[in-house]
Amino acid sequence: MKVLLKSATIIDPNSAYHKQTKDILIRKGKIEKIANTIKADKVRLVESPNLHVSLGWLDLQAYFCDPGYEFKEDINSGIEAASFGGYTAVCVLPDTFPVTQSKSEIEYILSKGKNKIVDVLPLGAISQNLEGVKITEIYDMHEAGAVAFSDGRKPLSAGMLERSLLYVKPFHGIVFSHPEESTLSKDGLMHEGATSASMGVKGAPSLAEEVAVLRDLHLTGYTGSRLHFINISTRKSVEFIREAKSKGIEITASVNAYNLILDEKAVADFDTNLKVRPHLRSMDDIAALHEGLRDGTIDTITSSHNPQDEESKKVEFDHAEFGMIGLETCFGIARTSTKKHFRIEKLIDKLAYQPRHILKLPIEEIKNGGIANLTIFDPDLEWTFTEKHIRSKSRNTPFIGHDFVGKAIGIINNNKLYLAEN
Repeated sequence: MKVLLKSATIIDPNSAYHKQTKDILIRKGKIEKIANTIKADKVRLVESPNLHVSLGWLDLQAYFCDPGYEFKEDINSGIEAASFGGYTAVCVLPDTFPVTQSKSEIEYILSKGKNKIVDVLPLGAISQNLEGVKITEIYDMHEAGAVAFSDGRKPLSAGMLERSLLYVKPFHGIVFSHPEESTLSKDGLMHEGATSASMGVKGAPSLAEEVAVLRDLHLTGYTGSRLHFINISTRKSVEFIREAKSKGIEITASVNAYNLILDEKAVADFDTNLKVRPHLRSMDDIAALHEGLRDGTIDTITSSHNPQDEESKKVEFDHAEFGMIGLETCFGIARTSTKKHFRIEKLIDKLAYQPRHILKLPIEEIKNGGIANLTIFDPDLEWTFTEKHIRSKSRNTPFIGHDFVGKAIGIINNNKLYLAEN
């Protein structure tokens, strides 16, 4: 593969070319040359107004539903969705059938994702069958290639979380926690507030998340291990995490893109595509999430890609499954919602660099001779998301017809090129 990126603005704080506009020649998976102007024969030319390039983006949580639920998504279709969204790596959650809970399941995912343009990074389950009772073979999964450990959106008991934190500590691993006290959320279908009351829908209080955040912070400090919060969505959660970070507790946190742009009132029409966990919160919560991104309390933005088939969504709101697809829209949502108060360099830090810091993965530099793991994008392109942009097998998104600013143009990784069609 030989590719020439023309007049690309480089976003890489580790690079000598940071914020400079250059031509970049890529051959056999490596950056062969960076210069003001490059002329080359027999190349795939990539040029576009306002072309930007950065280290490839990494999503810390997505469902690829493989094995077991391939009618919703599989690894190949998940890779297509990730490629369109600008991701060169995706962490896949363990809620599969069978559950990703042993060396063999980790090896299965790595084998199916081998030599693809998107690196598929498996998360190993913490409890057997996600039942929260018996702990899994965490070390064996780590040795096999699991990058972190999580029970997905199944809340962990205090005892199970403590054990998992102690299990990962010897190899400096990390636990991903979905903070929810299920005895407080009580099967709520949306955020508990004025909107849920007016709709007559059972709500779950913010307290269910916040109590779990406080508990998990104490357990992380007690064990001296590492924990990452997925699905942070309330003001108090952000405040608790900010305070804990100031005390040196080794925690990180992420927010789902949809929680940055949609509030609880969006659910008023009973659109099942807006039935999600964590729930859509208040405008005050959204403001706090943006504050957390700006000051570093929240480290990353995730897609929370959760494909559901038609039968799971075209039912009454009470009976619909939770979740929406998100890989194709994550950057558009993130850029649109943060553009007024976020430089593009800071957003790319949240999408590309911080996820790798959390997972302790190598960070490639955009330099002569460097490995080409790149996302190509236009941070200011105005576009409308339509069904033709969906690459997932599933169609469960509320964003059809929404206007966004910022779009991925393509990715380069593992000596492969993908260019998204407009």
